[in-house]
Amino acid sequence: MLSNLSKINIITGHYGCGKTNFAVNLAVMLANMGEKVTVVDLDIVNPYFRTADFTEIFDNANIALMKPQFANTNLDIPSINFDLASLLKQDGKVIIDVGGDDAGGVALGRYQDILATTDNVTMFYLFNKYRYLTQDSDDALELMHEIEAAAKIKADALINTSNLGEETTADDIRATFKSMDEISQKTGLGIAFTVAKKDIANELSGEVENLLPVEIYVKQIWS
Repeated sequence: MLSNLSKINIITGHYGCGKTNFAVNLAVMLANMGEKVTVVDLDIVNPYFRTADFTEIFDNANIALMKPQFANTNLDIPSINFDLASLLKQDGKVIIDVGGDDAGGVALGRYQDILATTDNVTMFYLFNKYRYLTQDSDDALELMHEIEAAAKIKADALINTSNLGEETTADDIRATFKSMDEISQKTGLGIAFTVAKKDIANELSGEVENLLPVEIYVKQIWS
């Protein structure tokens, strides 16, 4: 399933939808498959739940990390110093974790000219039915279009990352299938993955296509 991923994989969605947890899982899975992987943390807005917080995991898996200059510090300065053009010419897979909503899209939009002329790019839009402002399919699509407009890049595929944290059950995931189908039909975009914690994924086996079992790397800051 992961072998068909593009060279450049852009992860977008609403704040708290599960972008970072998905990006970390994807990077680790690809590295375990023998791929050379680079993670680009483009989140210059949210100080919590960002890929730059998982340096130890990336180091252990031999995953390269590029992050804003002041990530993991007390300085609230949105400074990006990536040479993305050179990075995209290198071998291996690139995962770009974008900040939430249109504010994150603006940071991605800085590289629109480079990405538009680069082959093998996929921008994923992550949908979490249990997050505020994305519980309705039309609201979720409105946010997606705001991100696309800010980034000047269109989404290519959807990912269902609906969850309620540690309280999530298999039935909670099942309850999102209809909404995902609605979004897919309205956009014409396919559902690349339905993401579920490994124990829940075992319960859902055979019920949904492209089911991706994941680890929970991102923990609530109050846990």
